[in-house]
Amino acid sequence: MEIGIGDVVQLKKTHPCGSDRWEVFRVGADVGIKCQKCHRRVLLKRAVFERRVKAVLASGGMSSC
Repeated sequence: MEIGIGDVVQLKKTHPCGSDRWEVFRVGADVGIKCQKCHRRVLLKRAVFERRVKAVLASGGMSSC
């Protein structure tokens, strides 16, 4: 999966705050994402992240690692 810093993704499950949209802030073996509503930051292993992504909504313009 091609993912880059600044991309906005939609996950399959919603966050407890009610949002399902996240912004990618770190790409590597772990993927760092930040909730668009409450700004909580979470690190997920890449395999887990790729299973949970429903759609890529917007591209941030930066290339992936």
